[in-house]
Amino acid sequence: MTTSTATHVTKTRERRWSEEAAFFDRAARRIEETHLPIDPLALQRYTRPVLRKRFNKEYRFRILGSLEGKTLLDVGCGDGQNSVMLARMGARVTGIDVSPGAIEVARRRAEVNGVADRVRFLCSPVEQAALHDGEFDIVWGEGILHHVLDDLDRVLSRLARCARPEGVLIFSEPINLSPALRSLRRMIPIRTEATPGERPMVGAELDLVRRYVPDLVMRPYSVLGRLDRLILVRFNYERSPVVRRAIVNAMAIFDWLITSLPGCERLASTCVLHGRPAPSAS
Repeated sequence: MTTSTATHVTKTRERRWSEEAAFFDRAARRIEETHLPIDPLALQRYTRPVLRKRFNKEYRFRILGSLEGKTLLDVGCGDGQNSVMLARMGARVTGIDVSPGAIEVARRRAEVNGVADRVRFLCSPVEQAALHDGEFDIVWGEGILHHVLDDLDRVLSRLARCARPEGVLIFSEPINLSPALRSLRRMIPIRTEATPGERPMVGAELDLVRRYVPDLVMRPYSVLGRLDRLILVRFNYERSPVVRRAIVNAMAIFDWLITSLPGCERLASTCVLHGRPAPSAS
């Protein structure tokens, strides 16, 4: 790589980091102190003995099993909702994010929920973070990989090295395996906010994940899930009326069944990716 090319790549990365930080700093400023405590109904849902595979997040917790005593890296931790929830479940969590504003909210959230001694937060891009190889039992990312697509190979290499050989990497990401269906979904009048460079992952990028996670399992979700925002009150399952939850339950069952059919994973708009790191990664 020539000096000019390396300089261009560096500037591109720094611009992405700056744009992402500014976007999530703005979001962090809108979070009220009263919203910092973890909803006890949410904690009850995700710590129940029987977790429902038809729901994306319950499926992920089911895969991980007991978190007691586990070390976990929460990549793109944002305002700390997942980090604090995972700490409440027994994990020792390191949360990392490029947004100083989000990290500050995350630290306050950890204090409010009594887990400040089980969580540490780093404000840094993943590529530059002070992380050690083989440091974590679990590398967790919720909606992070599709923010770093220009540097996906580099980020995945770093994350795979952070995991212990017997550890697990687990991500939940938006995907686009059917451009025509994605165009149709975008016609649904739902307001969403997005950073300048983000987009769903495509097949070639999922194949790249498999390079670092050879036994990768991909569980598709959300054929109808985009409609949840129109049904749930403030997009909150636990606090929505029982009728609205019943509708979402029915849609989740439909999604699970339809995406279990051969070839129908292309209908999904999100997926869970999980598996162990490649032996050469650690």
